[in-house]
Amino acid sequence: MTKIKRIGILTGGGDCPGLNAAIRGIGKAALFHSDIEVLGILDGYKGLIENRVIQLDLNILSGILTRGGTILGTNNKCSPENYYEGKDANGKPTYTNAVDRCMQTVEEHGIDVLFVIGGDGTFTCTKPLVEAGLRCIGVPKTIDNDIHGTDLTIGFTTATRIGTMALDRLHSTANSHHRVMVCELMGRNAGWLTLASGLASGSDVILIPEIPFTMDKICAFVEERRSKQSGFSIIACAEGAHALHGEPVVSQRVKGSPDPIRLGGIGRQVAHEIERRTGIETRTTTLGHIQRGGEPAATDRVIATTFATAAFERAIEGEFNIMIGLRDGHMESQDILEAANKQRLVPPNHRFVRAARAMRTCFGD
Repeated sequence: MTKIKRIGILTGGGDCPGLNAAIRGIGKAALFHSDIEVLGILDGYKGLIENRVIQLDLNILSGILTRGGTILGTNNKCSPENYYEGKDANGKPTYTNAVDRCMQTVEEHGIDVLFVIGGDGTFTCTKPLVEAGLRCIGVPKTIDNDIHGTDLTIGFTTATRIGTMALDRLHSTANSHHRVMVCELMGRNAGWLTLASGLASGSDVILIPEIPFTMDKICAFVEERRSKQSGFSIIACAEGAHALHGEPVVSQRVKGSPDPIRLGGIGRQVAHEIERRTGIETRTTTLGHIQRGGEPAATDRVIATTFATAAFERAIEGEFNIMIGLRDGHMESQDILEAANKQRLVPPNHRFVRAARAMRTCFGD
């Protein structure tokens, strides 16, 4: 058993439903265990660099289980090794290595263990802190469900529910107007969110990054449905989907961010090509950050609480610099750096893909 007097909790990267449940799970487990103090780091690594730390008690942690977002705030642009200091005299952005400042914050507050709730980018940012001697434990969260070493992440099931509801609602207008409706979902370079939402909603076409598509196949499929079946088609399109021999559509690049590329726009391109080639009226809906918002689904609350308490148990047992994960129904841990800067992608022959194909879903290949 390891003697721990004070812990810190940090949420990094994009927000998602279930973060507060994880904060609550770690915090309450610690507060109910002897006299361990719990500190919250505000706005991710930015708060660690700038020494913005608050005390977390039972009053603060109560009533947050059902709330979306994170009470600590988060940041997906700040890296300890590449901290934005401002602009120089010539107006040029300046960046600096702020790992020492992070460690000063840790030392000043006597943080024995830092719990990092984040994704692969957040865990990548943790690497220099681990190398500097900070004991860290990772808790995986992302609506993309693409973290290496876990079959499920906090936020994924809620985002899938939102994506499914959106696709369900597109059926009525598509049917009424005999249209093709394209719905673009998030997921970066992984198709888990779109695949699960498309499968759950019975989408006719599912486009994911792992299975490049051809417009000829998509157009032939929607034309066949127009002539022989219901006369409309629903297309679930991942933001990272791309044509065979093509590249994902980049909407913007955020300088200084650990993950600078922002994808988006493929849904509109697919819709334009379908209408141009087939003459079938086609419309696009982009869900965007709607997928991140709102209260977490029951499954996310359970997963977040389970991950959080398991992470605290590992700390008490003296197991550090790991990430908690769920593999084949079992809670496991791995080196946190093994999850860093990697993505868990959809195998082209995954059982979800096979199930969709059995329903005659088109993947454009």
